Amino acid sequence: MQVTNQGSVRVDLVGGTLDIEPINLIIKNVVTLNVATGLKASVTLSKTTFDGIEIHSTDYNKNYKYAAKDLTEDRVVYSREFEEMTFVLQILGLFKITSGIKLDLSSGAPAGSGLGGSSAMGVTLYRALCNFTGENYDRHRAVLRVKAVESRILNQGMAGYQDYFPALTGGVLAVKGIEGEIKVEQLYTDELRDVLEKHLTLISSKQSRASGINNWEVYKAFFDKKPEVVQGLTRIAEISHATYIALKEERWDDMLTLIAKEGEEREKLFPGITTEKIRQFTADLKSVGNVIGLKMCGAGGGGCFILVHKGLDPAVIEAKVKAHGFDILPFKVESPL
Repeated sequence: MQVTNQGSVRVDLVGGTLDIEPINLIIKNVVTLNVATGLKASVTLSKTTFDGIEIHSTDYNKNYKYAAKDLTEDRVVYSREFEEMTFVLQILGLFKITSGIKLDLSSGAPAGSGLGGSSAMGVTLYRALCNFTGENYDRHRAVLRVKAVESRILNQGMAGYQDYFPALTGGVLAVKGIEGEIKVEQLYTDELRDVLEKHLTLISSKQSRASGINNWEVYKAFFDKKPEVVQGLTRIAEISHATYIALKEERWDDMLTLIAKEGEEREKLFPGITTEKIRQFTADLKSVGNVIGLKMCGAGGGGCFILVHKGLDPAVIEAKVKAHGFDILPFKVESPL
């Protein structure tokens, strides 16, 4: 028996960090907008006769083999013994699986990219395991369980909820957390896809970052009631809600301007979200005109970012990207599943 599943990694447009509970319940009109991309987390599960678990990770370019007798809850959940594969092993633990399975895994995104690759891989694995075991699949339950595992491993507050849904739904999403529920609105249209693909360029700075750490600093500061953080997140929420309205009303120029504006506000909130190399790149590219702005993916501090522009010549962008030692990643908006 073999099961293969794929799920999109996301590019967040606006409203990141606001998807961490209970910030989403304290600030008014919280909404996070993101895009399911053509970059895919991939999971293949196969039955084996081995009394344990075999894992091949494309991301780490490694093979792992664990005997069933070693996969106790104490060792998998409460120790760092299996650190690189802890997330995978803990998701397998949700299904009480300790033997007879081989996994081939890829997160679909560069490590530390800020594209939520681990979260996408986690829910893609969860859904594949439902198919593999015959367990009933429920999207909301999948997100809550995988998010709980990731939060436990992160050990720095709650993981945000936005990263999981694009892998399970595709399209362009408005994700809203309310009391005891996460609402997901599908916004995809062919016209919106074309606008985003024409005016956004996804760029990897090739500088790894740790979004959980950056989010944790902002999270703590918010609940310590530091005025600049409370006001900054409130302003991000206002911009994100305005972006949502502009998108719904098909005011594309306003939508793009607001995405870039959210990026500016986020940098004020956490100056380390961009690096000096990224700032130099942005200043250089603005010299050619038609650049609206820059939006870091995830919590920033490196990783990937989206360049928001007025349909710049791809050759011009590519030349500048290469000159600064960055890479362009393929940016395609996936249709709803």
